Amino acid sequence: MSVAVDPSESAAVPSESASVPAQADEWVEPEARPVPEVIVRDAREFGAYARTGGWTFALKVARSVRPGGQSAADSPKVSAKAFGELAGCSAERVLRYYKAWDLAADDGLVPQFEALVPGEEVELPDADVWLSYYSSRSSAGTVRGHAITAAAEAEGIRPTKALEVAENPTALRAAILADPGTAEAARTALLDRMKEDPALQTEMARALARADGLKKAVAQESKAADRIGYVRQIAEQGQIRTPAGQTVAAPAELRAEAERHLSLIDELDDSEEAGEWAGEAYETMKGLVAKAVDEDPELRVQERRTKFYSSLQKATKVFEELTLDDAMDFDAIYEDDMVERLEALQQAIASCISALRKASSEAP
Repeated sequence: MSVAVDPSESAAVPSESASVPAQADEWVEPEARPVPEVIVRDAREFGAYARTGGWTFALKVARSVRPGGQSAADSPKVSAKAFGELAGCSAERVLRYYKAWDLAADDGLVPQFEALVPGEEVELPDADVWLSYYSSRSSAGTVRGHAITAAAEAEGIRPTKALEVAENPTALRAAILADPGTAEAARTALLDRMKEDPALQTEMARALARADGLKKAVAQESKAADRIGYVRQIAEQGQIRTPAGQTVAAPAELRAEAERHLSLIDELDDSEEAGEWAGEAYETMKGLVAKAVDEDPELRVQERRTKFYSSLQKATKVFEELTLDDAMDFDAIYEDDMVERLEALQQAIASCISALRKASSEAP
């Protein structure tokens, strides 16, 4: 059987009955000619699929496969296994269409299975909605698959794409190795995940520590980050840390300079190295902090006092650790230089005590 179609829907062909040959640039109206039934059927099925996508095939499953728990005696429908055998595919694939229809039925988009009979036609949702319910990946039903699906939806991408990548780690590795854009996306994703995954943080730190070629780069970036943090503390918190370790309020002009340097650093692209900028900002801030301390008499005195206490505490701690408990045989460890150093230290301590006592007696 053939079906006649309108000439406008047919391919433009020259008229075989024309007595005058057409010029190369002259349009010739084609004749109406019959189109084979098989082509018409293919075109209609293609149009139905173009409008509804996977719903077209999901309907065939929904109206032909009986729901789970229903016996063959209670329904003219067949099992998913039998339907798959008739279709020449696996029952698993049939069930993926079945589950997609089931989810859509729960949302009221399509009729329930029980309301459908074999061969029945119903109005189907748009093709764009199909991927929200269907997953072609067998891993989608696992706990891991659900987590990947949820993450994909949160990112606004098709879950099937994320699941496919998760099931092909070798392909993911190849893309990361070959494409800088993919590598950058992977780096960003790992950093985001590490914020909430302490175990991954430890693994990454261990991997970096073991990679000899990366140790220097990590050390340099860590140094740059510390320096930027120093500048950021001044700019954002309005505090400076003096050489002696005091934390005091930053003068307005010093804070403004820190904000200027920080704005330059924050404007750098990810591809630009921040180390040089961080170093310049850090050295500038250190110089300004030293100047601010030197120009403030009260702060300068406090700085010297803090520095003295710090040195005294360090010296005390070191001397307290010099114990003779572990030396059972003094003859084995004795050196003349040891006694000389201790005597010199004793004299220095005595001089320091005398100077402090004299200053105390002369103080108003």
